[in-house]
Amino acid sequence: MREAEIRRLLTANLLCALGVVLTAVLPALVLDGFSVLGTHLTWLSVCSVCVATLNVTLHLVLKPNQSPKRRSFAHKISRFLKCCIYFFMSCILFHAIIVLYGAPLIELVTETFLFAVLLSTFTTLQCLCLLGPNIQAWIRVFSKNG
Repeated sequence: MREAEIRRLLTANLLCALGVVLTAVLPALVLDGFSVLGTHLTWLSVCSVCVATLNVTLHLVLKPNQSPKRRSFAHKISRFLKCCIYFFMSCILFHAIIVLYGAPLIELVTETFLFAVLLSTFTTLQCLCLLGPNIQAWIRVFSKNG
């Protein structure tokens, strides 16, 4: 990788970390009685939305992969819907993994699923922005011999 690409990736990751810190500090200033421990569902939702918005905005601004092929509106809508489905599937997968690691299955479903959404936002969303819904690209990146 070139030095400029490494700097852009570092900047993007630092902005994501700053977004998480700001989601812990700013709602406490705006919302009455807000604390990360007391209103954890609100915090998980705010954090997920902020990080997702920041990731998508950075992807649109930095434009890491500009392919001139398939620029039609129908292709963009199809690609967006596939990405949404993959993101939802990753949320379900993370939810199952969290439950298998000992989270309560019935009592705290909302908290567990919001935590799964937060984990998917940090992991899957960045990969979806860079790789898109191309299964072959995912296999090449994440396989042992890829």
